[in-house]
Amino acid sequence: MSTLPQLTDALLTLENRVATLTMNRHDLRNALTGSHLIDDIVATAEWVNRCEEVSVLVITGAGSAFSAGGNIRDMAERGGDFAGDPAECAERYRKGIQRIPLALDAVEVPVIAAVNGPAIGAGFDLANMADLRLAADNAKFGETFLNLGIIPGDGGAWFLQRLIGYQKAFELTLTGRVIDANEAKQLGIVMDVVPADQLMDAAMTLARSIAQQPAKATRLTKRLMKMAQRTELRDFLDICACFQGMSHNEPEHLEAVNRMMEALSRKKQ
Repeated sequence: MSTLPQLTDALLTLENRVATLTMNRHDLRNALTGSHLIDDIVATAEWVNRCEEVSVLVITGAGSAFSAGGNIRDMAERGGDFAGDPAECAERYRKGIQRIPLALDAVEVPVIAAVNGPAIGAGFDLANMADLRLAADNAKFGETFLNLGIIPGDGGAWFLQRLIGYQKAFELTLTGRVIDANEAKQLGIVMDVVPADQLMDAAMTLARSIAQQPAKATRLTKRLMKMAQRTELRDFLDICACFQGMSHNEPEHLEAVNRMMEALSRKKQ
């Protein structure tokens, strides 16, 4: 097994090609600032891209919250990531929490957020950076930055409107309204809502179903899904042709075809 990165405030496991990152600062409700979680998330994202043994990454939180986002105490004291004049504060954002969206956007495997409790502010944005989201029935979601007189400094406005459209993202962001898991499902923020004690089982079932797919083709497919958001059709088709040429020449392709032919042969018998 590949050597796991050394993390400080999170736990990381790898089993059956599924890596699970658990934010483990429940004393801070897994706040991303005022902890080492930014470094841990970025280190995990970079490791996943290097590790061919990983086909899916699941992110969840320990304790009662997924993530409370920013550390309110540091904000009140103008300390930590929020200290300094405007230029200094901006630089801390660039070198701090803004590393998370850049790192997760570059992850080559599918990312599943298993939202085990409140996902507030930057915690909500973190969930929206995943490809797929499942929520416990006690989860809550809020783009609550304006309630504190600040803006979504981690890129949340970019992710949310691509997920649910401009108008609804605008309403949630400008009102700072907190919604429950069922409304989040109705809006398309989460795929499904399950009882809290079944969340990780549901997340792992989904993760394993993806992890069973041919590993290299899975990574190429995710790259295509990302490229499709920003590429013109003609250019995109050229990329598809190149990726398909690579896929047809991978051993995993012939293995998958042979499995399919064997299954069809058994059905005819």
